[in-house]
Amino acid sequence: MTVHVKMAAIQWHSRERDYSEELESCSLEKIPVEFGDYHPLKTITVTESKTKKLGRKESTSSTSSSCSSNSVADPLSSVLDGTDPLSLFAATAETVAATTEVSRKKRDQEEYIGSDFEPWSSKRGEILARYTTTEKLSINLFMGSDRGKTTTPGSAVSEKVRTRLEELDDLEEGSQKELLNLTQQDYISRIEELNQSLKDAWASDQKVKALKIVIQCSKLLSDTSVIKFYPSKFVLITDILDTFGKLVYERILSMCMDNKTALPANFTPDNVNDTAKETCLNWFYKIASIRELVPRFYVEAAILKCNKYLSKTGISESLPRLTSMIKGIGDPLVSVYARAYLCRVGMEVAPHIKENLNQNFFDFLLTFKQIHSDTVQNQLAVQAVEIPIYLTLYSPAIDWMLRCIAYRAPDSLLTEMMERCKKLGNNALLLNSVMSAFRAEFIAARSMSFIGMIKECDEAGFPKHLLFRSLGLNLALADPPENDRLQILNEAWKVITKLKVPEDYINCAEVWVEYTCRHFTKREVNTILADVIKHMTPDRAFEEAYPQLQSVITKVIAHFHDFSVLFSVEKFLPFMDMFQKESVRVEVCKCIMEAFIKHQQEVTKDPVILNALLHVCKTMHDSVNALSLEDEKRTLAHLINGFIRLVSFGRDFEQQLSFYVEARALFCNLEPVLVQLIHSVNLLAMETKKVMKGNHSRKTASFVRACVAFCFITIPSLTSIFTRLNLYLHSGQVALANQCLSQADAFFRAAVSLVPEVPKTINIDGKMRSSEAFLLEFLSNLFSTLLVVPDHPEQGVLFLVRGLLNVIENYTWEDNSDDKVRIYTSVLHLLAALSQESYLYHIDKVDSNDNLYGGDTKFLAEINKLCDTLIGQILEHLKVLGKEKTILLFPP
Repeated sequence: MTVHVKMAAIQWHSRERDYSEELESCSLEKIPVEFGDYHPLKTITVTESKTKKLGRKESTSSTSSSCSSNSVADPLSSVLDGTDPLSLFAATAETVAATTEVSRKKRDQEEYIGSDFEPWSSKRGEILARYTTTEKLSINLFMGSDRGKTTTPGSAVSEKVRTRLEELDDLEEGSQKELLNLTQQDYISRIEELNQSLKDAWASDQKVKALKIVIQCSKLLSDTSVIKFYPSKFVLITDILDTFGKLVYERILSMCMDNKTALPANFTPDNVNDTAKETCLNWFYKIASIRELVPRFYVEAAILKCNKYLSKTGISESLPRLTSMIKGIGDPLVSVYARAYLCRVGMEVAPHIKENLNQNFFDFLLTFKQIHSDTVQNQLAVQAVEIPIYLTLYSPAIDWMLRCIAYRAPDSLLTEMMERCKKLGNNALLLNSVMSAFRAEFIAARSMSFIGMIKECDEAGFPKHLLFRSLGLNLALADPPENDRLQILNEAWKVITKLKVPEDYINCAEVWVEYTCRHFTKREVNTILADVIKHMTPDRAFEEAYPQLQSVITKVIAHFHDFSVLFSVEKFLPFMDMFQKESVRVEVCKCIMEAFIKHQQEVTKDPVILNALLHVCKTMHDSVNALSLEDEKRTLAHLINGFIRLVSFGRDFEQQLSFYVEARALFCNLEPVLVQLIHSVNLLAMETKKVMKGNHSRKTASFVRACVAFCFITIPSLTSIFTRLNLYLHSGQVALANQCLSQADAFFRAAVSLVPEVPKTINIDGKMRSSEAFLLEFLSNLFSTLLVVPDHPEQGVLFLVRGLLNVIENYTWEDNSDDKVRIYTSVLHLLAALSQESYLYHIDKVDSNDNLYGGDTKFLAEINKLCDTLIGQILEHLKVLGKEKTILLFPP
């Protein structure tokens, strides 16, 4: 069926609306609710009912407050006899959580290790980064063996031992290849290859080959030919040992599974089957057959945990024996790292056996004098290594041993350890390790005692400034007695300020800055900053110390949340001038702005703060160029916007506008900042209206027009077209609210003229999307505003609406798109509202068209003509859809 419409014969009229009556008729019926009655917002109480067979009187029992008889039944309760499945789930979760918590506490009590213990893994990266070398290294790579081996069935135990020895001797019979002249990176790569070879050999069931690789790697720990690299070598090799120990333990554990049931967490040897025990013993026998002491010690220590399969006391018996084995290692450096590894393994498998840890360290103290033996001195002379450098090689091992001993140790034990170190003549190396490993509270409480010990130390072997640095690190974590604080700072700084090497100086100063900020005023902080500038400025030494200088700034900012006090520190800005590398300077500025936004609770107009932070923000802004990433621009704009929002001059609106004008000139390259400034100026105009209660004086009327002008000349500089459209609309609404009719008209005309420039697609989060949905949303908002915009006296009736319809008509829409008709439908809504005798809403002190025309017939006739045209367009579109069978005009 074809629908014929004679446009001339039909007159379209919008019905008259009484908005007040419609609002009242559409309102929900108000019914008074008495106390205790059911209400949809009232909390539902679920009652658990338990059915009993004894009688009706005991048919239910409530575990919570009973619901009244007229309350609405809970559907979940009715189906599940009052038991809510979510409640069941929560109860189960609570039970599981409680069980887990009990298990966790029990496990912690058994293992004596908590989350407060710093694991070895946290030290690993630091050691590898610190102990490096440029000398050439060598390594022996395992190549495998071509010699075939045959075994006869039924061989005796002696034959097994002979075969085991032959397998291990094969390592020394051409099965290894020595690689020379390796760089440090090449050496690390080879070690990683060995680690992977170990895993591959194990996966392919070549257990003897895996053991040979581990023995070969352990032998490398006897080599101190490149002594400065030894701590890093220890880290790399023990990684392989850890892997081996884990593989062996898990292999034996898998053999203990009977009927696919795993051993309990706290199993005993009685739970282990004979096959697993025999395999475990076989591993220990093979390791006992290793001839050299160092690899035999390390490999057995790596599988120390496997003693759990054999005996309840196996670990406690093995630890003292392994401790005694270390006495046979002659090189003191190799010996101390062997002790560190034993402490590390001991803390993992038997942390409750503290006696062995203590004995291990006491044995080390007895042999400590070997460090100064002729053998060591000759070795250092050959490698051209100075004593201070050599002593620092011991620090990771000694620190770790002391850290294990000090973990949850009573103060009496720590005091005893400190006294034993004193008996060695206040050796600086040991004292430094004590301050690095003991609790910060223990050190801080005895700060003056430690300073006395530092003074008595011989500076030839270990520089005193390193000792003061270690002391400062503790005082940054714990507070010393209040009466000693100034004396502590004076004693430390007397040593630090005399340092001639900039690197040594800044490494110490960086630590003590935090102590100064924590306990003193801006005067002392200013003195410290002045001293840092004095030491780091000559020969541009600051260029090599940017990380430390950044740390100083960060610590100062972290403790001075009052930025008026911070910027009144005389040397703060001169200190910032040392950051002359742009990337570093920008990072420092970002740090300052982040702290300001985080800690500045109230708006400010302090000229000291504003001038300083404008300079900081300008530095960040000027770093933006064509190569800057969008994320970086976004971050900088966010920080600058945070600063702008925190600036307020109160009722001095003119000064506020002047600040925004200055900010626009300074930050013109960051579009989000310009957007923020436009919003801020619009808000300023509305604040002015609020203060004047809508009755502008000549002065305030001129001021709001200046605000409107600011927005009008700023918006065109933005690149995002939808940002411009929305800001034109928003600013036009602000102008209209402030009775700036000609300015509002200019904003709306600018928005209408910009619509044809809207691209078909826009980039959203890196993906190209159609822009029509965003255009529809904008136009809907614009139509809502045009309802109250009065016609221009010189432009004719509904000038803006007609102009917008012409733009929509000429806009190139997507094929098969209904968006154009949707817009026409929205315009019909607008025209219907415009034809009413009184509009739905108004702008205060602005006469809309209902007041201007007063229901004039010519005005209504113009509206009807537009309606005729729009309805005709809509019907034509429907005809096209009907011909294309896109829709069913008359569905069945």
